[in-house]
Amino acid sequence: MITEGFFSLTIVVLVAATLGLIARLVKQPVILAYILTGLIIGILGSLQLESAELFRTLSALGIMFLLFLIGLEINYTSLRLVGKTSVIVGSAQVIFTSAIGFLIALAFGFSYLEAAYIGVALAFSSTIIVVKLLSEKRDLNSLYGKLSIGMLLVQDFLAIFILIFLTGIELGHGFIPKDIILTFVKGVGLIVFMFWLGGKVMPYLFHKIARSEELLFLGSLAWCLGIGVLVLKTGFSLEIGGFLAGLALANTSEAFQISAKIRSLRDFFILIFFVILGSSLIFSNFGGITIPVLVFSLFVLIGNPLIVLIIMGFMGYRKRTSFLCGVTVAQVSEFSLILAAMGSRLGHIATNTVSLITAVGITTIALSTYLIIYSDKIFRALGRFLSIFERKVKKAENEAGLGFEKPIILIGSHRVGQNIIQSLPKDDLLIIDFDPEVVGGLRRDGYNCLFGDIADAEIIERSNLKKAKLIISTSPNFDDNLELLGELTENENRPKIILRAEDEKDALIFYEKGADYVLLPHLTSGQYLGKSIAVDPELKILEQLKAKDLEVIGKV
Repeated sequence: MITEGFFSLTIVVLVAATLGLIARLVKQPVILAYILTGLIIGILGSLQLESAELFRTLSALGIMFLLFLIGLEINYTSLRLVGKTSVIVGSAQVIFTSAIGFLIALAFGFSYLEAAYIGVALAFSSTIIVVKLLSEKRDLNSLYGKLSIGMLLVQDFLAIFILIFLTGIELGHGFIPKDIILTFVKGVGLIVFMFWLGGKVMPYLFHKIARSEELLFLGSLAWCLGIGVLVLKTGFSLEIGGFLAGLALANTSEAFQISAKIRSLRDFFILIFFVILGSSLIFSNFGGITIPVLVFSLFVLIGNPLIVLIIMGFMGYRKRTSFLCGVTVAQVSEFSLILAAMGSRLGHIATNTVSLITAVGITTIALSTYLIIYSDKIFRALGRFLSIFERKVKKAENEAGLGFEKPIILIGSHRVGQNIIQSLPKDDLLIIDFDPEVVGGLRRDGYNCLFGDIADAEIIERSNLKKAKLIISTSPNFDDNLELLGELTENENRPKIILRAEDEKDALIFYEKGADYVLLPHLTSGQYLGKSIAVDPELKILEQLKAKDLEVIGKV
């Protein structure tokens, strides 16, 4: 038995690694390579992944670790910032999508009960897909990233309540309002308890554990698994347990280290989830449902983003924020597949309805991957047509001032940017950042800031980039930096431009395109330290460097 499981796992990893490498070489999303792995294995029929306990366990662990890392990324300040909007938009989108999906299903001749299942299934989007892609784009801390994750978590909680309700019917209990209320109370109680632990207990405990790198990893793992099991016992899912475990550690100073250590585990286990998802398509029956699959897929890919665009536009958000949030809900969730399977077991829906939901799920996951990855480029192409979704009086995403004209503009004020800020005159500096929490803190310290993304035309206009003397971009986004460089080098009297690159290959491209200096952190830090030691043989400068670093670290 162990030998069979090990053999199956080896085959899955080998095929996924090969296809992943090919996908990377042809610049395609790696997620699609994992789904294709499942399709190939399903076609060969030699491995029954869906029925193997080992693979189901590994898949569940992948989802749990993914949501654990989401919880780590969401500190309490940012949660308060986007919580209200996330609840409103997430709930409204579920209601409108369910209603429209229900009507479309009725038009195709499905029964009222089957149409209700289809409508609800189309309303939920995949937290797993969105978080993985936003993480790869490094957009989790942007406003639209935080709003999107908030919306998806609202969806997840609603989906869990629906599944608990159906579980009660399956066990023969029927609809019991008391059980629904009890479930809600338990959910709220767990969240409050995790907040309390995160504020009072966990920072102290993990500060002690962090003295040992090995113990920090083991302690984080034990905490995640332990809370997952505890939450599972209370009637919620393992995935929600992972999220709550991460949320309790979000305010610890070790959150960044924990995230770095768990990320590799997540990437391995989540691979299994996508492989199982791909293999499930082979066992579905698509007779007579091809047209409905196409129509429902288009509704999810186009209709869901439009619904979010309209809702957020009505609430006063700018078209770019609304569009990027809308794109993240353009796929069907794994919860929808579970809902369909449960409906089939209860005899509520036929096998072809399950196949329809599965096919729509995989189709939209595959296509929405491209939508999310290239969302910035898509917005640049469609932006001028989306103004109809903006109110004349917009929400204060960019608060003070109609515009700025500063000699130095810094794009991105996180770890690298914070160190640069310390050495620049405050009155000469304009900071642009897409993290609302960072911008709020800098404004309280008296800095001139613009909240937004440098890829946004409105931000470029308000910052008066072309009138600056020096522009420094610490953003790791290659495409944004390249576009910024192309726009600025067109001017004869252009400002000096410093860009950050992730590797030597990107640095050479920036230099060829006209960058005045390219910031490679490992090179620049070594040069700075070497020069500092050279001018101070007695090494007194080390105390000054240490004091400055501690000051910056204290603000992180």
